[in-house]
Amino acid sequence: MYAYDEKKHLPIASMCKIMTLILSFEAVDEGKFSYEDTICVSENASSMGGSQVFLEANAKYPVKELIKSIIVCSAHDSCVAMAEAICGNEPLFVEKMNEKAKEIGAYDTLFANWTGLPRDPQYSCAKDVALMLKELLKHEKYFEFGKVWMDKFSHPEGRYTEITNTNKLVRF
Repeated sequence: MYAYDEKKHLPIASMCKIMTLILSFEAVDEGKFSYEDTICVSENASSMGGSQVFLEANAKYPVKELIKSIIVCSAHDSCVAMAEAICGNEPLFVEKMNEKAKEIGAYDTLFANWTGLPRDPQYSCAKDVALMLKELLKHEKYFEFGKVWMDKFSHPEGRYTEITNTNKLVRF
């Protein structure tokens, strides 16, 4: 296969979400929690800007719904809620992200935060993104959630947030 600049370091953006999903699926596979378990969302997670589902601080959300919202609409707040549930804080989660990257052979990737929002130094490359996607595709639930075009993300007090897949090709 032909490759051009496959190891060129570029801003990481939503590639952080790929790694967050890998680690979230692995946490479920390892029995840390199930898809039906709930996670209590911190003030920190609920305060994330950017793409989000507007999680309520101190409210409990099912793991399944948090993961689905990361896949469907790239929700920063759900990423942070899952990361906190897995490792407790950002530095530990970022360390785990970088360890996993090296484990799968993604040597031209460096994570600096858990959302992909700009922060130096943070980068990846096309080759490493392919390796991360290959790892992510080992998890069957990814395919279930990845097919969702539009959905309603339910909150504990009865309100909901409409989510639409960031991959517009899913609609067709």
